[in-house]
Amino acid sequence: MELLIMVYACKTSCAKSIIGVIPYFPYSKQCKMRKRGSIVSKLLASMMCKAGLTHLITMDLHQKEIQGFFNIPVDNLRASPFLLQYIQEEILDYRNAVIVAKSPASAKRAQSFAERLRLGIAVIHGEAQDAESDLVDGRHSPPMVRSVAAIHPSLEIPMLIPKEKPPITVVGDVGGRIAIIVDDIIDDVDSFLAAAETLKERGAYKIFVMATHGLLSSDAPRLIEESAIDEVVVTNTIPHEVQKLQCPKIKTVDISMILSEAIRRIHNGESMSYLFRNIGLDD
Repeated sequence: MELLIMVYACKTSCAKSIIGVIPYFPYSKQCKMRKRGSIVSKLLASMMCKAGLTHLITMDLHQKEIQGFFNIPVDNLRASPFLLQYIQEEILDYRNAVIVAKSPASAKRAQSFAERLRLGIAVIHGEAQDAESDLVDGRHSPPMVRSVAAIHPSLEIPMLIPKEKPPITVVGDVGGRIAIIVDDIIDDVDSFLAAAETLKERGAYKIFVMATHGLLSSDAPRLIEESAIDEVVVTNTIPHEVQKLQCPKIKTVDISMILSEAIRRIHNGESMSYLFRNIGLDD
């Protein structure tokens, strides 16, 4: 709301252009229609455009298609070059590592990292890995009412069979290797802890977690400190100094350089293509 009020104030003061720099786009996980719910990302985009925003700079949207919710230019910058640099410079013997996707949904991101580092890939699949379920993005708060509306007796509507996930399996070899779990957002860490335990059981001797946005809400720092995870590496798109004091395993990668360069280029009317070099469709 503060952002919208400031944008509207600039608009009513006849500002020529109003550029929003939002490194972490809020509600970005709520970008798909589930059952008959709302697409909150679309609502937020409409509010920003209506308030008067003329350009948006953000980083690693949860789904790239969110850019289509805006009717203004959106620059979705990538943090992966900084995270790749951290792997190469800070993780000793990274050549013995394997990039891990904690669920099939994040396999594309893991593949992108693996191809750039010339490393293998592993995917965790099974019962405990359901990061995109309806229960994790806040839509069921307060809890659902359990009563189901009655259907007319004469109607026989076929019901969709619920999905049943197999037991946890790891597709790929992690035995005697360094496991690097990659994702875009670390908020509720339960799925990461379960993935780390599974990888330890399969023989991984070191486990790193890397993500762009480190929300690390609630008891996340304490849970990470007590877990099998050796290090959590996030960027500073969201301030997390308090969490770092609670958990020494949390490390920060500074991405202010790419944001400042984007602001400079837009202000001077220069091309933004340089900041998107070597980025493919799947990145």
